[in-house]
Amino acid sequence: MTSRTIERDEKKLSIFTNDPALEDSSLSIRAEQQPEWDPAEELAARAKVDTTVLPLLFLGLLVFQLDRMNIASALTGGFATDIRVTQSTINLGNQLMFMVIVIFEIPCNMALQRIGPRKWISAQVFVFGFIAIMQVFIKNRGGFLATRLLLGFAEAGYIPGACYTLSTWYTKRELAKRVAIFFFGMFGGNAISPLLALGILQLDGHRGLRGWQWLFLLEGLFTSSVSIILLFFLPGSPSHPKPLLGEGIIKFSEIESRILQRRLKLNGEEDSDWQGLKKIPLGVVWSTVTHYRRWPHFVSTFVVFSTWSPLTMYTPSIIMSLGFARTDANALAAVGAFIALAVVFLFAFFSDRTNQRGASVIAAQTCYLVTLIVAHQLQPHVGRWSRWGLWTAVNSFAVGYHPIHNSWVQLNCADPREKSISIAMWVMSAISGLMVGTQYFQADDKPLYLTGLRMMIVMVSVGIASTAFQIAVYAVHNKRANDENQQGSVLKAKLYVP
Repeated sequence: MTSRTIERDEKKLSIFTNDPALEDSSLSIRAEQQPEWDPAEELAARAKVDTTVLPLLFLGLLVFQLDRMNIASALTGGFATDIRVTQSTINLGNQLMFMVIVIFEIPCNMALQRIGPRKWISAQVFVFGFIAIMQVFIKNRGGFLATRLLLGFAEAGYIPGACYTLSTWYTKRELAKRVAIFFFGMFGGNAISPLLALGILQLDGHRGLRGWQWLFLLEGLFTSSVSIILLFFLPGSPSHPKPLLGEGIIKFSEIESRILQRRLKLNGEEDSDWQGLKKIPLGVVWSTVTHYRRWPHFVSTFVVFSTWSPLTMYTPSIIMSLGFARTDANALAAVGAFIALAVVFLFAFFSDRTNQRGASVIAAQTCYLVTLIVAHQLQPHVGRWSRWGLWTAVNSFAVGYHPIHNSWVQLNCADPREKSISIAMWVMSAISGLMVGTQYFQADDKPLYLTGLRMMIVMVSVGIASTAFQIAVYAVHNKRANDENQQGSVLKAKLYVP
C-alpha cells in the first residue's frame, strides 16, 4: 500500500472519528445532511452486507423450514403408517410446535439482544439440527409429539431476531427487499423440500432405514453444518463486524464499518452498542405490547398466514390423491412454491418503489383471495391437471404479502428495542395463525377440501379488512399529528407510514 493511499484512507477515517455525533449517540443528525464519503464506497460496503449477513440469515431460515416442514414429504413416504398415528395426531403435533414458538418468542428474542446474534443464532441452529436428527428414532405418537414440542422451542426467536439483525445493517428504504429475500429462506425451503425428498426417499430400506428416516437424518445433518458456517462467517453488527470465530472470508475495513454506522444515523437510525447487544427492559416490552395502534397488523397476519399451514402440510398429499405417483407428486408440489418466490419479490419491489406499504399488502392479499375463490368454485368440475393448476395457483399467491407486512411493521417503530419486540409480536401472530390453520384440512374433507377452502376464504377476507383498518388508523393519527405540528408543538408528533 502506498503512502498516498494510506494518507487518503486516514483522511477519510478522520471524518468519522472526529465526528462528535458518532461518539455521542444522544445527538441526533439531520436526515437531510449529506454524507461525507464517496457513494461508491457506501455501495461497496453495502455489497459486503448483501453477500454475508443477508445470505447467512437466509440460509438459517431455509434449514429451519426444511426440518420443520419435511414431514409433509415424510407423509408421502409412509411416516404416519409406520408410527401408527392419524391425521389428527399430525395436526396436533404441529399445533404443539407452533404453540411453543409463540410462548417463547419474546423471551428468546430478549435473550438474543443480551447475548448477541453471532452467539445466539449459531447455537440455535445447531440445537435445532440436533433435534431434527433425533426424529429418526420416532416410534410412536408420544415420540412424535415430544419432538415437535422440542423443535418449536429450538426455533423460537429466530425470525424476529434475524429481522432485527437486518434492521441494524440496512436503512428503512432498503429493508423491505432484504426482508423479502430473507423470507425466501422460508418459502424457498418450502419449494425445495419436496424436490430433495424425491431423491432422499429413494433410499427407503437402505441400511435398514425407512425413506422418511433418511429424510430427517440428512436434512438434520445439513442444518447442523450450517451452524458451523454461521460461527465462522456471520458478522455481529456494523460496529463490530467480525464473526464469532475467525476473520471471515469477506472482511469489513474500519472505514467501511464507520460508513455503515454513519449512514444509519443519517437516516434517523442507529446500530446497537459496539457488540450489537441491547438490553430490553420489561417496561419497553409492556409499552410495545399495549401499543394498540399496531394491533390490526397482528390480526391481519394471524388470520391470513393461518391459511398457509395446511398448504405446506398437505399439498404433496393432495397432489398424490389426484392419481400422481409419490415422486411426481413431490415434484409437482414444488412448482407453486417456486412461483411464490417471484410473487414475493414483485410485491416487495412494488412496496419499496411506491412506499405504499399498506396498499401493497392489500394488493397481495386480494390476489390470494381471488385464487382461493376460483379454486373453491372450479375444483369439483375439472380434471386432475386442472385441479393441480388450481392448487399451484393457490400456493403461488399464498405468501406474497408476508415479507412486506413485516417491513411495514418495522418502518413504524422508532426505538430499536420497540422494533425488536414488535417483530416478535408479529411473528407470534403469524405462528399462532399457523397453529390454528393446522385444523383447516380434516380427513373427512378429502380430497377436495372444500370446507377447508371456505374457511381460508373467510380468513383472508378478514385479513384484508384488518389491513384496511390499519391504514385508516395510521391516516387518522397522521392527520391529527400534522395539525399539532402545524400549531407549533414543542415535541413533534410521530407520523406513521400508511
